[in-house]
Amino acid sequence: MVAVVIQNPYINVPQMPETLSVRNLVIAIDGPAASGKSTTARLVAEQLGYLHVDTGAMYRAVTLKVLRAGLRPEDEEGINHLIGSTTVELRRANSRVGVILDGEDVTDQIRTSEVTRTVSAVSRYRTVRERMVQEQRRMGDGQGIVLEGRDIGTVVFPNADVKVFMVAGIEARARRRQAELQGLGVVMDLSHIVQEIEERDRLDSTRTESPLRQAPDAVVLDTSDLTIEEQVKFVVAKAHEILEQAGKQ
Repeated sequence: MVAVVIQNPYINVPQMPETLSVRNLVIAIDGPAASGKSTTARLVAEQLGYLHVDTGAMYRAVTLKVLRAGLRPEDEEGINHLIGSTTVELRRANSRVGVILDGEDVTDQIRTSEVTRTVSAVSRYRTVRERMVQEQRRMGDGQGIVLEGRDIGTVVFPNADVKVFMVAGIEARARRRQAELQGLGVVMDLSHIVQEIEERDRLDSTRTESPLRQAPDAVVLDTSDLTIEEQVKFVVAKAHEILEQAGKQ
């Protein structure tokens, strides 16, 4: 299985804690692609002094290795064999979390269109998801943490203190992804990006293992017309509400 190493001294227990410290909240931000999860989660973590974990980056790193190895996304046996000799590291430097695959910084490479098109197919496999969930739970032991993904509030941390499910209109999401790609020097037609996101949504929502779905107790946040600052303020306010309630008990 893939060995995921996070540079964090608190990671030592693989089991999900039964109780969560009121001072060290677990904040779960879920939602479909390009709904605003990554930037919001990173900035929320910065404001609260928490660890930010981009769970999607972990799956993207594995996907990048699959593509480099020339494996087809349908080759489950080959993928399971490949990740047995794979290491993925999330390395925090100042406010940036870098993604290290087998010793190589692939933070930018995992954001390419090819990886985006393939990650859902690779991340659907049970062995891949079980290993990633185990490592994500390790990171939430004994400290404040903000995780973003598609199954954080439903599978990884169903008892998270704060659960936010982000949504946005398809065109708004496509424009965000287009801007992200342009930042990497990739120019892509908006209509093509819309098609890719729609297909990604379909795959994420219908997969057998940990499908994308809203937790019953999650707060829905439509980010279509919100600024990043407004999104961050919303989540931070929810965290403060939990802390205030705990302080009154």
